[in-house]
Amino acid sequence: MSVRKFACLPCLGLLITAGASPAAEPTRCVLPDRVGAVLVQQPPAAEIQRHVPIAAYLLSLTWSPEFCRTHEGDPDDNIQCRLNGFGFTVHGLWPNGAGKVHPRYCREPTAVDPATLRMNLCMTPSAWLLQHEWEAHGTCAWPTPEAYFAKARALRAALDVPDLTPGPGGAMSAGEVRAAFLAHNPAMTRDALEIEVDSANRLQEVHVCYNLAFKLAPCLGRGGAPDSATIFVTPKAPR
Repeated sequence: MSVRKFACLPCLGLLITAGASPAAEPTRCVLPDRVGAVLVQQPPAAEIQRHVPIAAYLLSLTWSPEFCRTHEGDPDDNIQCRLNGFGFTVHGLWPNGAGKVHPRYCREPTAVDPATLRMNLCMTPSAWLLQHEWEAHGTCAWPTPEAYFAKARALRAALDVPDLTPGPGGAMSAGEVRAAFLAHNPAMTRDALEIEVDSANRLQEVHVCYNLAFKLAPCLGRGGAPDSATIFVTPKAPR
């Protein structure tokens, strides 16, 4: 598979290290020369929730080193785990309901155009995941994949997302992860962040919460790991 450096002009500021200025210059990541279409996926019937009112929005950020710790050998994840050394990447932009049930698969989806997939692979480095996020979440609030991903890019570009440097053994507190985000985003408050870990207390994702006007707002969930929790953060591999 041939690859080349790709200047993702619509993705300005998407892959920012701690201390960098958001949207300072074009983000560069390595992409394959060809990105094909992804087939529309059949949603599980139990997950179709077309009539749940939207109460808030959530931008889900995946800690890529942890994802790649268990997916590095999967060829479908080459962009994320072999070609690039990402920190946080965008999992998706999710409309949320007021309770435990959230709108999902709100209408019959279409296949995302390969050019649109390519445009967003520096933000969400998986064509399959981009297709899935449009189907499961984008269809609930946006008319087209392009409009959906444009909003996700805009929200991501407005954040100064830090890289994380864990201590010995990869240990950090969840409070330290929150503090890293707050230090670079003065308008953010602690309750606008959810720190998501797995059963072994390994950092999976950070959720950033917004109200219906896409302003930072308290999360409607439980907040994830409390500040006092010791969590384990897979460090970024040196490149």
